[in-house]
Amino acid sequence: MPRFAANLSLLFADRPFLDRFEAAARAGFVAVEFQFPYAWPAAELAERLARWQLAAVLHNLPAGDWAAGERGIACHPDRQVEFGDGVERALRYAQALGVGQLNCLAGVLPAGVSPAAAWATLVNNVRYAAQVLQPHGITLLLEPINTWDVPGFFLSRTEQAIRLLDEVAAPNLKLQYDLYHAQRMEGELAATLQRLLPRIGHIQLADNPGRHEPGTGEIRFPFLFDCMDALGYAGWVGCEYRPAADGPLGTERGLGWLADWGCRGQ
Repeated sequence: MPRFAANLSLLFADRPFLDRFEAAARAGFVAVEFQFPYAWPAAELAERLARWQLAAVLHNLPAGDWAAGERGIACHPDRQVEFGDGVERALRYAQALGVGQLNCLAGVLPAGVSPAAAWATLVNNVRYAAQVLQPHGITLLLEPINTWDVPGFFLSRTEQAIRLLDEVAAPNLKLQYDLYHAQRMEGELAATLQRLLPRIGHIQLADNPGRHEPGTGEIRFPFLFDCMDALGYAGWVGCEYRPAADGPLGTERGLGWLADWGCRGQ
């Protein structure tokens, strides 16, 4: 069966971030991921992981001013120094937390920048990040994001990401395949898993529409989970969804899908 990791940036959001580690463990998860750990000291996060016997499997590279609406800077020609600094910072956190995969968000195409210039910048930045991370045994991931949720996002389709992987040709560079974003942009989820599994380093899920838990929308998750098993996918599946239930214990009230699959995060 697939192994599920709780995304603490979206799940258990009815409590402070540092309390979500306990909530995930009590819900049965043995692994977590998060979008950005940088607001908390790495040592404090490591202590929470150890206390609740959780593995951290993924976080993102710094992605600019998230609160201001930025969604990555890897395609911004005028911010390559900032990007490089972010890679070093992400590496320090990954080493402290035992994280083996870091996700790179390309960002929105900047005003006045041609797609060709943005692509060249993205290639250079991704190549640099992969080279920095490789000696430390860390995989760099590229995640296409749908342009319904993030208009103008530069890397929005799976084939774009595969083209980038081919151009960079780094051994530690893989695709982060988010089923929600892929469903919104292109569908063909099972066929893509079958065709590209060797190039996929991490999978994330949320149902569509609404980006809620499996079973709330149109995606046939039991079919996809069986497909992952049949293909021999051995990585983690990050639960990066917004619980449909509002208020206290909204995440817990929506975890029936996981129990129905016969596991609690393992």
